[in-house]
Amino acid sequence: MAPTDKISRNRRAAVVYNPIKVDLPKFQNMVSQAATAAGWPEPLWYSTAVDEPGQKATRQAIDAGATLVLAAGGDGTVRAVAEALRGTSVALGLIPAGTGNLLARNLEMTVTRLEESVQTAFSGIDHQIDVGVAQITRAEGASEEHAFLVMAGLGLDAKMIANTSSKLKKAVGWLAYIEGGMRALPDVKPVKLRYRLDGGAEKSMTAHTLIIGNCGLLPGGILLIPDARPDNGRLECCALKPRGFFGWLNVWNKIAWENGVLRKSRTGRRIIDLRNDVKSVTYFETKDMTVTVGTPEEFQLDGDECGEVTQMRIWVDSGSLTVKMPA
Repeated sequence: MAPTDKISRNRRAAVVYNPIKVDLPKFQNMVSQAATAAGWPEPLWYSTAVDEPGQKATRQAIDAGATLVLAAGGDGTVRAVAEALRGTSVALGLIPAGTGNLLARNLEMTVTRLEESVQTAFSGIDHQIDVGVAQITRAEGASEEHAFLVMAGLGLDAKMIANTSSKLKKAVGWLAYIEGGMRALPDVKPVKLRYRLDGGAEKSMTAHTLIIGNCGLLPGGILLIPDARPDNGRLECCALKPRGFFGWLNVWNKIAWENGVLRKSRTGRRIIDLRNDVKSVTYFETKDMTVTVGTPEEFQLDGDECGEVTQMRIWVDSGSLTVKMPA
């Protein structure tokens, strides 16, 4: 039987790709071969652009009958594709080709073997994950709604991303964020905010950074939010509230030593349990929260700067995205 004889016309794949991130001729050949081997017809192809990161292309693919969309690019491309796929039955195939590839890392999928990622997209199993949704309000009153898969952040981490050089990021990858962080530090001041969790009473907080995580792992194996899982129906929040130089040392100790080393062993977890919690780092969970700041603050979604906001409502859309995982 020829390969084309077993092709199913009830399935159709589309590829939304960042042309800067992939070697297109080589990648097209790889995808075409994998589709044929798995019994899929020739995929549809859509390129992203500077002013179109992938939402429009994904909607076009859905309208054209796609039942699977491969997102080939970095975190921005994956987030854009997922935003358009959210709430549909169309599956997402992760083809990591960027600097962070955070969703793939958190799902423990390969970020270095491109051919394996392509094969998983066509022959993997469906896995439902949550999507974070952020409704943000600008200083002038305009409101927008966006999705995120890994983390949303307000304060220092958003300033760090806003200050990161795109040229340096292209050259050294996620390490460029460190340079952006160093440039952001002189202007960093604690953010005074009010927040409400799951419709409860309003509380106040002063923090350098507030991060809302659907996932918890950062590049370099840094486990920022240990309890965050992309399929548990809730969001985990992390507030960094250091006071002075030693406060920042406590933050680093908590994230790099306790989360990154001690939590990996039973003995280490017992040591953590015996210690008083670090006041410089606070964790809490929510399904739906609102945050209001007194002055406009930088905001980021999955490593993409989103400008300044004065208010945001963030909630979890449980199980609203289908991702192809290794069988």
